[in-house]
Amino acid sequence: MPLLDVHASAPTDAKAPRLTALRANHLPYAAALSLALAWPYREADWRFAFELGSGIAAEVDGRLVGTALWWPYGETHASLGMVIVAAEMQGRGLGRALMGALLNEAGDRTLILNSTQEGLRLYTQLGFVPVGQVFQHQAVLPADPLLATKAIGIRPMQAGDDEAVRRLDLTATGMDRTPLLDALFKAGPVIVADHGTGVQGYACVREFGRGIVIGPVIAHNAADATALIATLASRHRGGFVRVDVTEDSGLSPWLTSIGLPRVGHVESMVRGACPSVAAGARLFALSNQSLG
Repeated sequence: MPLLDVHASAPTDAKAPRLTALRANHLPYAAALSLALAWPYREADWRFAFELGSGIAAEVDGRLVGTALWWPYGETHASLGMVIVAAEMQGRGLGRALMGALLNEAGDRTLILNSTQEGLRLYTQLGFVPVGQVFQHQAVLPADPLLATKAIGIRPMQAGDDEAVRRLDLTATGMDRTPLLDALFKAGPVIVADHGTGVQGYACVREFGRGIVIGPVIAHNAADATALIATLASRHRGGFVRVDVTEDSGLSPWLTSIGLPRVGHVESMVRGACPSVAAGARLFALSNQSLG
């Protein structure tokens, strides 16, 4: 079945997939595509991601059958994600076509993504290299979890903290994620770790999927990272909580112990030189698996 370029005119075969720019009016159908794969994205989650980046849609006879999005982080980096192909279209090269269109748009940037096991073969063929894993932890948090009710040195983000938070994020990720941070600051509460010498860590929380997601979480040490997560999680006892932590964070056993079991993992992959990460603050938890 032929695949048309994203800039091509209307196909002569109405049943042939046509690639075009993802539009706002695609989002309700994109949410249905992800739901069919048991991905928990709401339409609001799609809109949050869509407004931060851009994407490619695949249509057959006017019906959405595939998506792929990317988010630029400065001029040198980007994240890719939300690559979905409808079940009836799988095995026909549509995923490769969607990725090809994204790679063409992203140009020479270093690209990061988090891959399911199903996507590993394709991404490896496209030049992505595994660099670690991300562990997905989630559950309805018990009403009386083993969480500290008041963590020392943890406070709400205040006016004037934003630049320190941006510096921490750049140190930990090696990428300029200013648009993502601006959106997260508006989406929900942000707290910081401050032991009297300035901001040493931060964590965000927002509505996502079946409840809330905690992330990003960036800190200089695991003690502050756990305190940040515990503070936000304790506000959502009895609700659905999700945290996606990096393999090297060391937080996976602790999350399980407080009632957030590990339910899966993805492979973190990079195409190009790995982002240059400075010593100091570390990324403990992602904002979500697509955005990083």
